[in-house]
Amino acid sequence: MAEKTLTRMDLSEAVFREVGLSRNESASLVESVLDHLSDALVRGEQVKISSFGTFSVRDKAARVGRNPKTGESAPIPPRRVLTFRPSHLMKERVASGNKR
Repeated sequence: MAEKTLTRMDLSEAVFREVGLSRNESASLVESVLDHLSDALVRGEQVKISSFGTFSVRDKAARVGRNPKTGESAPIPPRRVLTFRPSHLMKERVASGNKR
């Protein structure tokens, strides 16, 4: 499997090539979209991108965990976690190896 990571720079370069904006405008657009997405998640809103998936924030309650090495109990504090649920189309596309 490829060890390539898609970065913000890659996204802005794709916008530059596909849409035809300048490189600076493309980078600004990508930053703006990511800012809107993260701001909505911080507010506790769900972010749904059609044919891609849904990002949401979930509150996890405090619980008692266990150190697997020592078996010692340790409290795990409550926290908020980000979850992603891919759409059926995204699942099928990944499963088929990105064939369109």
